Amino acid sequence: MGNLVAIVGRPNVGKSTLFNRLTNSRRAIVSDEAGTTRDRQYGKCEWCGREFSVVDTGGWVVNSDDVFEEEIRKQVIVATEEADLVLFLVDVKNGLTDLDEDVARILRQSKLPVVLVANKADDGKDLYGQYEFYKLGLGDPFCISAATGSGTGDLLDFVLTKLPVTSGDDLEDNVPRFAVVGRPNVGKSSIINAFIGEDRHIVTDIAGTTRDSIYTKYDKFGFDFYLVDTAGIRRKNKVTEDLEFYSVMRSIRAIENSDVCILMIDATRGIEAQDMNIFQLIQKNNKSLVVVVNKWDLVEDKSQIAIKTFETAIRQRMAPFVDFPIIFASAITKQRIFRVLETAKQVYLNRTIKIGTSKLNEVMLPIIEQTPPPSIKGKYIKIKYVSQVPDTQIPTFIFYANLPQYVKEAYRRFLENKLRENWTLTGTPINVFVRQK
Repeated sequence: MGNLVAIVGRPNVGKSTLFNRLTNSRRAIVSDEAGTTRDRQYGKCEWCGREFSVVDTGGWVVNSDDVFEEEIRKQVIVATEEADLVLFLVDVKNGLTDLDEDVARILRQSKLPVVLVANKADDGKDLYGQYEFYKLGLGDPFCISAATGSGTGDLLDFVLTKLPVTSGDDLEDNVPRFAVVGRPNVGKSSIINAFIGEDRHIVTDIAGTTRDSIYTKYDKFGFDFYLVDTAGIRRKNKVTEDLEFYSVMRSIRAIENSDVCILMIDATRGIEAQDMNIFQLIQKNNKSLVVVVNKWDLVEDKSQIAIKTFETAIRQRMAPFVDFPIIFASAITKQRIFRVLETAKQVYLNRTIKIGTSKLNEVMLPIIEQTPPPSIKGKYIKIKYVSQVPDTQIPTFIFYANLPQYVKEAYRRFLENKLRENWTLTGTPINVFVRQK
């Protein structure tokens, strides 16, 4: 079970800069204008051999002054409900503000470990600014500079002491884990209830702490699987129902702890930005995917043309990954519910496919010979051999070439498409590497 750390604080205290520093990425867009982060708010941090997920809440603020402070309060509440630890960022140069005190009040009420981080301590004289933050009642501030990295090592050492050590779960390894994800009110609970049915074939409920996803094991329809259900789905909190951030925070754990994600989309609303955010989480975590268009019973036009149009729209938005099943279903009328589970199982099997080396070479080498990688500066690239790497999380293929550095992304995608044409890899991401032979 992964730990989840949320970075909270008012705008412009350097949340994105700290996020980039912790996740070793330059991905969040950093600029001096308040409210510029978006969609780049989730990553992994590795420190001293432990890994945890980091969420930058700054990416979710609707930038208009009247709702600004209200939004930030909402986010802090969601973060305290979903995370294992909160990093509360304040700005040493600007000093204490009313909004900092508001956020501190919410954090003091939560039972969560909170680390107070005084950012922008870029030189010695900034350190004197830290003392006024003691009145927030959150203990000693950690003085850091997210921009230069100063102090972040000590901060991370301290964070690891505060994070609960997660035990390996008592799950059987070869039983697939399916997570039902999607934004609020898309019908996740209804579809889970439809899966369970009245004849509850539940074998075991395995729960970690309250914040962990809950696994329910089923042996329905002749196969075993765990359904990963975020415990939080049951806790309806009025404050956060409309918040995009809420659906992403809720999904992170379920996605990280699953093999196959069943992403639900509302047939009456089409594919929205929030669906795309969850889809990107699924991709970042290399999970397999089944898309379920729910509430299909409410759609007037159910013609083949309508279905085709809807499918095309979904695949276009999710490109370049387009090889995944789409099922039009209804949790309420139970239409095609069984098909969802069967498909999820098939996608899980595709994820664990093993292709023999001789078969791979027999199929792929003639294709490569017919369409070799384009030559660069008069150098011809020759791919001599291909094999699948054993025991990887997703199917991983290595093509051995004389000049791997000249093989472009477009050609790698071509190889991936040919692999998908010749073997059933539907629904699962795959890795294609080109290495020196």
